[in-house]
Amino acid sequence: MKYLFSLLAMFLLLNCSTNKVNSKYSTIEYEAGACFGFCPIYKMTINADRTAIFEAKRFNFSRDTSSENDEGTFKGTINEIQYQELVSIINSLNPKSLKDNYGNQNVSDLPTSYLRLNYDDGSMKKIKDYGKHGTPGLEKLYQFFDDLKTNQNWTKIE
Repeated sequence: MKYLFSLLAMFLLLNCSTNKVNSKYSTIEYEAGACFGFCPIYKMTINADRTAIFEAKRFNFSRDTSSENDEGTFKGTINEIQYQELVSIINSLNPKSLKDNYGNQNVSDLPTSYLRLNYDDGSMKKIKDYGKHGTPGLEKLYQFFDDLKTNQNWTKIE
């Protein structure tokens, strides 16, 4: 009975450690564009080793248009759990099957998002989304990037 429990425990430990999602992306880039209001304007580039650059242009930490802390280039490392969640969200979208463009161009004053996925095999997928409502999965992904701005440790480099 002792051996049976040991075997079961070992199986569970191995099973938990193999739930890691393998990334097939060399870089994941997300850019949030401007609107006529207080839309955050930034670009985030995340490499396969989880190192990241966050280029904050306006309205990322406050709506104060004169705040110098709201602008600049930051570097950081996305923590393992969040990176695995990011890759899982992207994989669930089946990005190569998504359209390249979303949004209604007849409506003005909406922010545009740009998603660029560079794959390990050298291929690339680009998605432009005017209004940031392309699909429910894309909306979830955009919110995830917005959350990364504040739930990671960023060091200002410029």
